[in-house]
Amino acid sequence: MGSHLSTKGDVYSYGILLLEMFTGKRPTDERFKEGLSLYNFVKAALPDRVIEIIDPKLVQGSVREGTIEDIVLNEKSPENGIHVQCLNSIFKIGLICSSESPSKRMDMSDVVPMLCSVRDKLLRPT
Repeated sequence: MGSHLSTKGDVYSYGILLLEMFTGKRPTDERFKEGLSLYNFVKAALPDRVIEIIDPKLVQGSVREGTIEDIVLNEKSPENGIHVQCLNSIFKIGLICSSESPSKRMDMSDVVPMLCSVRDKLLRPT
């Protein structure tokens, strides 16, 4: 094919990995046919339907005694609002990294500070 190896391919893979980890879905999932992809699935859900695409296993600990729906119903609560904002940020990072066009992908040197910012927001005392 004659294309060059570059770190942009690694960034793409990292973005797909983020999307896989947070949705619990693989790019080869049965639902991703006829033009639908993991990338499009996530993109269509942001920012208002992030709770619909998150892997339920990831939010069980933060909900504790409730259900995923409790996060949506209580999105106004400071704790849930922060969680939803952070999930949106992580999904956006995954989407930018896995952009079809290599020129639109972030450098990993930009990804790391963004992920650290999400971590710091979650760890900040309320």
